[in-house]
Amino acid sequence: SQARIISGIRSFYKYCLIEQISKKDPTLLLEAPKLKRKLPDVLSFEEIENIISQIDLSKPEGGRNKAILETLYSSGLRVSELVNLKISQLYTDVGFIRVIGKGDKERLVPIGQSAVKYINIYRNNIRVHILVQPGHEDTLFLSKRGTGLSRVMIFLLLKELVRKAGIKKTISPHSFRHSFATHLLEGGANLRAIQMMLGHESITTTEIYTHIDRSRLRSEIIEHHPRNIKSREKKENI
Repeated sequence: SQARIISGIRSFYKYCLIEQISKKDPTLLLEAPKLKRKLPDVLSFEEIENIISQIDLSKPEGGRNKAILETLYSSGLRVSELVNLKISQLYTDVGFIRVIGKGDKERLVPIGQSAVKYINIYRNNIRVHILVQPGHEDTLFLSKRGTGLSRVMIFLLLKELVRKAGIKKTISPHSFRHSFATHLLEGGANLRAIQMMLGHESITTTEIYTHIDRSRLRSEIIEHHPRNIKSREKKENI
């Protein structure tokens, strides 16, 4: 509420300066409260499997949708990066894709074998039968009309699959990115490596996405702190 009020006051004084009603902007001295970022719900691996299993593979778009979700979970892409993914950015023979992220910054992201498998199935068995519209020849994921997909289409697709799976969490395509990072961290991946895969400029952003529960933090300290290691060694020697 405070942030909203301060934003309104700042906008008012910007107007006053433009209209020359005021010569000074006193809002420059105002400090807005730091807003807590709300994290999306994390999906367990079983929930992700459940969602993907709801896809009807008997329909042509089913194979495309499976490749989409496998790619989202395998590489932690933003939904905007997914819909803009090009065939020329795929290096599946070496297990990487070239992603153009925020600020047109490029990064190489590893992609899992499961995602590669379903991308190839989609390209070889489904995409080849779509009449591609001019300008979309290099776009990987296409609609029935041969054009690129929108972010809204991905959101609606996932929303329907979540409903079918009976999952009550608030899920969006970003939940797959968040789950990707969280599962990697829980599996022992290096935070710096996760930062590079997600394309974050600051590792602080990565820490926000990849929250760790207190019990895991405690187990990490017990396992890796030098004092605890020495203590374990003494007990083993005794």
